[in-house]
Amino acid sequence: MNKSSLRCALSATGIAGGTAALMMAGLAGASAHVSINPDKTTANSYALLTFGVPHGCDTSGTTKLTINLPEELTDATPTVNPNWTVEKVTQTLPEPKKLADGTSITKRTSQIVYTAKAPLDPHLRDALVLSVKLPDTAGRTLYFPTLQNCELGQTNWAEIPKDGQDPHSLKAPAPSVSVTAAGAAAGDGHMAASISTEQAASVTDDGSQARSWAGLIAGVAGLGLGGAAFFRSRSAKASVSK
Repeated sequence: MNKSSLRCALSATGIAGGTAALMMAGLAGASAHVSINPDKTTANSYALLTFGVPHGCDTSGTTKLTINLPEELTDATPTVNPNWTVEKVTQTLPEPKKLADGTSITKRTSQIVYTAKAPLDPHLRDALVLSVKLPDTAGRTLYFPTLQNCELGQTNWAEIPKDGQDPHSLKAPAPSVSVTAAGAAAGDGHMAASISTEQAASVTDDGSQARSWAGLIAGVAGLGLGGAAFFRSRSAKASVSK
C-alpha cells in the first residue's frame, strides 16, 4: 500500500471514530434531562404526561420531584406510583377564572409533589404520570418547571428557551409539551411517556435509545469490516505485482 492510500484509510477511520464519539455523546445527553413524553398532544384532549427521572444529582439519590403546572392548566390527576407518595398543592387565584364551559373557579392545582419512599438510586430511573386536560388552542408550548431534590443537592429544571433559542442548548431545560391541532402527530417535550408507569420506563431508554445504540454499533462494525477488506485487497494486489 502506498502512503497516499494509507493516509486515506486512516483518515476515513478517524472520521468514523469521531462521528461515533459524537453520536455516543449525543445519546448520553439526550437521556440526561428530566423530560416529558405525552401519549397525545391534541388541543382540548385529555393526555397522559410521563415525567422521566433518569438520574439523581451526581451520585446522590432523588428524594422529591416538585412539578409546577403552567397557568394554562387548572388541574392534574397524578397516577399512583408505589415508590412515591404524592400531594396536590392548590393555589387561590387573585380573581375568579372563567372556564370554557361557562363555570368559574377560584382555586387551581399549581403543583404536584412526588416524594420518594426511599431515595431513588442515582443509577436507576423511574417515571411519574399525570393526566391533564390540554388547552383548546393549538400552537402553544406548555412548560412544567420541575425541582428535583436529592439527598445532597438539587437540580431546578426550569430554564425556558427564548424566541429562536434551541432548547437543547439549555443546561437545565423545563420539561415541555407542544399542543397540536387535531390530526397532527403527537410531539414530545423534554421527557418520556406511555399509558402506565411500567410501560413508560421501558419505552424511554430501553426502546428508542436501545435502537440508536444498535444502529451505532452496527455502523461502527461495518466500518471495521470495510477497513479490513480494504487492507486485504491492497495486500493481495501487492503480492500479485511482485
